[in-house]
Amino acid sequence: MTNKQKIHFAIVAFGVMLMAYACANMAEGPTGGPKDLTPPKVLKSNPKNGSLNFSKKQIEILFDEIVSIEKATENVIISPPQVKPPDVKSFGKKISVEFNEDLMDSTTYSINFGNAIVDLNEKNALKNYVFSFATGNEIDTMKISGTVINAEDLNPISGICVGIYRETSDSVFFKKPFLRIGKTDEKGHFSIDNVKKGTYKVFALGDANRDYFFQPGEGLALYDSLVTPYSRIEAMQDTIWKDSVHVDSIRNYMGTRFLPDDVTLRYFKESKKRQYLAKNERKNPFSFSLYFNTTLTELPTIKPLNFDWDGKYMVQKNNSMDSITYWLTDSTVWKTDTMQMAVSYLKTDSIFQLMPVTDTLNVSFRKTKINSKAKSAKKSNELKIEPYIFSNNVAGTFEIFNPIILRFDAPLENFDISKIKLSQKVDTVYKTIPFKWKQIDSTKMSYSIENKWIAEMSYELTVDSAAFKSIYGKISNKYVSQFKIRSLDEYSSLKIFLTPINPKVVLQILDNKDILLASKPASEKGTVFEYLKPGEYYVRMFVDENSNGKWDTGDLTTKRQPEEVFYYPRKFTLKANWEFEETWDYKLVPLLKQKPIELLKDASKKKDSY
Repeated sequence: MTNKQKIHFAIVAFGVMLMAYACANMAEGPTGGPKDLTPPKVLKSNPKNGSLNFSKKQIEILFDEIVSIEKATENVIISPPQVKPPDVKSFGKKISVEFNEDLMDSTTYSINFGNAIVDLNEKNALKNYVFSFATGNEIDTMKISGTVINAEDLNPISGICVGIYRETSDSVFFKKPFLRIGKTDEKGHFSIDNVKKGTYKVFALGDANRDYFFQPGEGLALYDSLVTPYSRIEAMQDTIWKDSVHVDSIRNYMGTRFLPDDVTLRYFKESKKRQYLAKNERKNPFSFSLYFNTTLTELPTIKPLNFDWDGKYMVQKNNSMDSITYWLTDSTVWKTDTMQMAVSYLKTDSIFQLMPVTDTLNVSFRKTKINSKAKSAKKSNELKIEPYIFSNNVAGTFEIFNPIILRFDAPLENFDISKIKLSQKVDTVYKTIPFKWKQIDSTKMSYSIENKWIAEMSYELTVDSAAFKSIYGKISNKYVSQFKIRSLDEYSSLKIFLTPINPKVVLQILDNKDILLASKPASEKGTVFEYLKPGEYYVRMFVDENSNGKWDTGDLTTKRQPEEVFYYPRKFTLKANWEFEETWDYKLVPLLKQKPIELLKDASKKKDSY
């Protein structure tokens, strides 16, 4: 290659490199600056925010960038509440609100946009922007704010409507929409803006149908005291941020504080659920089940239409009697493929009154279709008798406080106690020991074997074949299981001294998912929870006003608040072989600051939400 050719080649190569670099930069695109975290800013509006004597039905607000509206029906709250929601739309840098109802005379209107206004690109929200105007020559300026929490576990609840009435009777809550409203955010906080001076009744409402007054079945909270809003001038601080993490400065100034700003509403659902027959089910020929929507106070009456079952059935029911299973004890009954019956029970009507009704049911057992191979296999096994199945809770390592529980898949007709043997290992030999055999349900399907276990000892449970026989003639197989009792060194205990002592208090131990593990009445000598495994625990209590051992919800008609609940504000980390004692003054920490932050959840996001 000549020098001339080498120079030409170098120029071409350099040009190719430049083009590749340029293309790479084009592909990469502009890197830009830091991510935009600034929410949209209001430049102007028509009319101006706070205008008087406004009579038109449309409002326009101009922003410094292109905006959009997110979930207007959920986020935008208008007072007084509108039966026909306004049309809230965005176009470019503008938002318009057009009312679909005539505006009332001499009334202050407020539009709280919540988190609805966001910029187009980064979705930064202009939080809780409030636009107000008056149709008269005066605008109301008072505010009422606070927090709504779930009464049973103190979790904040979002999306709950909070409203006020001038009337002081609770009956107004049933009859007419709120005068003014606010809505809770993800922290349960609410603000009712532009309130006229006066005295008000405050309610919270899980307003499922958006009519702004209480309907039976909806969740609610009632504030015991009347509220009179007022304001005062006081020293305030405003934090100026460099970015989302770093503080630039703190500005001190004199400002207006609107009170009350600490209204705490304990939200609940009444125990008045609608009562109706939800479904029936027949999974096997020997039984059928009825499922009701809520607790029954008495069993339904069943009148057979195509079979006779007098004295030929057993009833299995759960504690709340919303799940009832009928076990058929005679083959002439359970061989009926479709059982026709009239079921009479109490059903809730449209005004929540219990009325007697009778439903006619066809309860069928549907046999599964089997293919030819399965049919031939079935024929070859026809002489085999299916065993009587029972399950149990025995494990290799057994808890010292647990009895052995046996659960049968059908009611027990008889048993031979001599074929059940419990043995304790002494040296290398298992020696038979006495035990207590106890029926723990009404249908002979659950039994317990009870013994005072010794820590670190080994045991053996032996059940000989044919020890149990079901009402359908099935016989149980032989069962043998060995287990060892956990060492006491593997447990912890927690002793709580309550101050002030209240004999109506029930203390509860919770795990790190806020799930109840154990419950005991408070004792003046300290309430002891034994045999806790090492780990993290939390403590809650409630005041058992009616001494029934369980937490009870409230009732609007009788003005009964739900039973009070308190949380110990810190977790307990228990170690093996520890005995931990703590004194708890349950009124020392304000209610809204009691629940440990790691347990806090938005109650509206929970399953079976409020």
